[in-house]
Amino acid sequence: MAKLKSKPKHIAIAGNIGAGKTTLTEMLSKHYKWIPNFEDVDNNPYLMDFYEDMPRWSFNLQIYFLNGRLKQLLDIQNGTETVIQDRTIYEDANIFAPNLHEMGLMSKRDFDNYFDFFQTLKTMVKPPDLMIFLNASVPTLVGQIQKRGREYEENIRLDYLKKLNEFYNKWIGGYKEGPLLIIDVDKNKFAEKEEDFGVIISKIDSQLFGLF
Repeated sequence: MAKLKSKPKHIAIAGNIGAGKTTLTEMLSKHYKWIPNFEDVDNNPYLMDFYEDMPRWSFNLQIYFLNGRLKQLLDIQNGTETVIQDRTIYEDANIFAPNLHEMGLMSKRDFDNYFDFFQTLKTMVKPPDLMIFLNASVPTLVGQIQKRGREYEENIRLDYLKKLNEFYNKWIGGYKEGPLLIIDVDKNKFAEKEEDFGVIISKIDSQLFGLF
């Protein structure tokens, strides 16, 4: 891969709920001195209601996420520093909204409206310089969700996580927006093993700064 002529502005981390996005964002931001951009789950006014009544709140939640992600991307594009982003705008539109629609938790009218809005927004932003995808099996996701103990995640259904994984695999299999790095979280325990984190660093260095 050709060496980047300028420093990267946008590194994105994608992955299912519990894959380790926030942890890896924190670790990479410290290592590279990048600015971390986290998903604001603690102040989200819809999350608790959504997990209690998904059909009622699915559209509201997805619009809230989409708006927040667009603001982040515009800030990144207008800034001068390298930003690492916890979750991407692509996941909202290609994984979460279609999954809610397919499971009967978002109406066709709402989904069509939402996806059309996303397509419009996508023309306003650039893809990340590097997309890092954390691939994890459902047992790994469940284990990490239970370990962190967020109250609003206690009622997440297994079939919901499984369907999300299927959408993630479909989306990442067809990802052509830019450079992509896939990390197998079932095998790479970067949060616990320094050598595993080192493997990720080497791959990122190769993608962003190397000549390979």
